[in-house]
Amino acid sequence: MRITLQQVVVWLVIGAIAGSLAGLMVKRSRQGFGRFANLGLGLVGALIGGAIFRVFNIDLGLGAISLSLEDIVAAFLGAIFFLLILRWIRKR
Repeated sequence: MRITLQQVVVWLVIGAIAGSLAGLMVKRSRQGFGRFANLGLGLVGALIGGAIFRVFNIDLGLGAISLSLEDIVAAFLGAIFFLLILRWIRKR
């Protein structure tokens, strides 16, 4: 599989949006965890959310364009899941 520059840009945009939303929800502040931490959180969340959506064959029917709402929702849910795992690990 060949990764194009456009795909990388889309991943960064989706990661930034999803990470910012997850940071806003968890930290209850506009900055969340900070720019780069939000971006990293969103990218990890996109990987986790995308994998979960593929495993369970979830299709929200939100469109098939490059930057779709479905991708943002999957990345956001994956970021929240990742934060829950981190919180669980820290408590142990």
